[in-house]
Amino acid sequence: MIAASAVPSSAALERITRRTTRVGLVSGGLGAYWPQFPGLLPQLQDSAAFVTRRLESMGCEVTDAGFVSDPKEAAVAADVLRRADCDIIVTFLTTYLTSSMVLPIAQRSGSPVLIIDLQPTEAMDHSTFDTGRWLAYCGQCPLPEVANVLRRSGIPFRSVSGHLRDENAWNRIGRWIGAAGVRAALRHGRHGLMGHLYPGMLDVSTDMTLVSAQLGGHVEVLEFDDLRVRVDAVTDQQAAERVALAREVFTLDASVDGNDFDWAARVSVGLDRLVEDFSLDSLAYYHRGLDGELHERLGAGMILGASLLTARGLPVAGEYELRTSLAMLVADTLGAGGSFTELQALNFRDGVVEMGHDGPAHLAISSKDPLLRGLGVYHGKRGWGVSVEFDVTHGPVTTFGLGQEADGSLVFIASEGEVVPGPLLEIGNTTSRVDFGVDPGEWTDAWSASGIGHHWTLCTGHRAKDLKAAADLLGLPFRLVDGTGVL
Repeated sequence: MIAASAVPSSAALERITRRTTRVGLVSGGLGAYWPQFPGLLPQLQDSAAFVTRRLESMGCEVTDAGFVSDPKEAAVAADVLRRADCDIIVTFLTTYLTSSMVLPIAQRSGSPVLIIDLQPTEAMDHSTFDTGRWLAYCGQCPLPEVANVLRRSGIPFRSVSGHLRDENAWNRIGRWIGAAGVRAALRHGRHGLMGHLYPGMLDVSTDMTLVSAQLGGHVEVLEFDDLRVRVDAVTDQQAAERVALAREVFTLDASVDGNDFDWAARVSVGLDRLVEDFSLDSLAYYHRGLDGELHERLGAGMILGASLLTARGLPVAGEYELRTSLAMLVADTLGAGGSFTELQALNFRDGVVEMGHDGPAHLAISSKDPLLRGLGVYHGKRGWGVSVEFDVTHGPVTTFGLGQEADGSLVFIASEGEVVPGPLLEIGNTTSRVDFGVDPGEWTDAWSASGIGHHWTLCTGHRAKDLKAAADLLGLPFRLVDGTGVL
């Protein structure tokens, strides 16, 4: 889950509700056993009910297609799950069943497939078990058969073996359910792209068609005028209310100018309207502007509103960074926060990489009350106004970004480290000191060689396994980086 922070639970900061992850479930065993061993089927059905309850406890919407005993029943279950538009199909092998019972479910659903076999307890009581009682522990028996048939059918799958109360197994199952939530967020997401590319940042350029083709979802192209008309409509009272909210959320530095603060509040309210009107799930933006004209002022006034939205679960990235706003959405969906980040400096004395960014931040993962600082100039950008200064919660973190290859294919890239305390710049930027356990220069070389772009997201927790699972469901490569290179 996202780390606790000092952000208040104001209505204006309530988490944005996303589509609930839809999990399809079908359980099964070989019908030939039921007349031979009359007590077996009720026991297996009880196990299936337990699995249903555990999945529902993860906050999923579970479509339980029931218990199947032969290929005909499996075909009926397959149609139920196909109509449910599931984000992942969980097939519970309660005992031996034939692969012909699993294949139609995997073929017809069009969803990623997770095979689980969870025996009743850690081990059988060999001295008292007969054949009927043993068969309840035989769910792993058909797994190689099922796996072989799915491979031969060209259907990707993943599996978890364990017992019903095996928390290690349930953690692995939970990882796949979380990955399905990421897939759903991207598949059904609407991603705003407002303004234009930061001039000269060729790595940031992203093919929107390939994003939709590989991840699903829709990229909505916006103009800064779409924001301008909504900011124009903000009332004095609404602006005052947003200023009051910001005073709750942030510590205000003496450098904050009242007029700039009011303007940022108005842009924040207008930005909320923009994302609501276009039903956005993420947003990337940039506008250069000139000589203090209105569009320049809008771009410069984005940081407050972008940070408040990001804290609510709607990530906003500057510099037109579509791939990073998508990475931030992935991280937030996994409960890892995810703040807009780039390299800032290397500290060889302390053995840390200093990273962060000017502009939007994920306030919900701040180590303490974030600071709002007034800036007379935004380095490398036109405009002036208020900016956010904060440090990500100390402890395990993961850097994560989406790379785009020469053929246009996307790739998940991650590295695990730890945010540690120490001196930070006080210039209105987000900054964290990350220790990757190796020489900072070696890590930087390895990270830069991975295919990552200029920006990425800094997530709380060690999330490599979660991100690898998400990449698997999306059909994308995954790269893990340490100081020696790409693993």
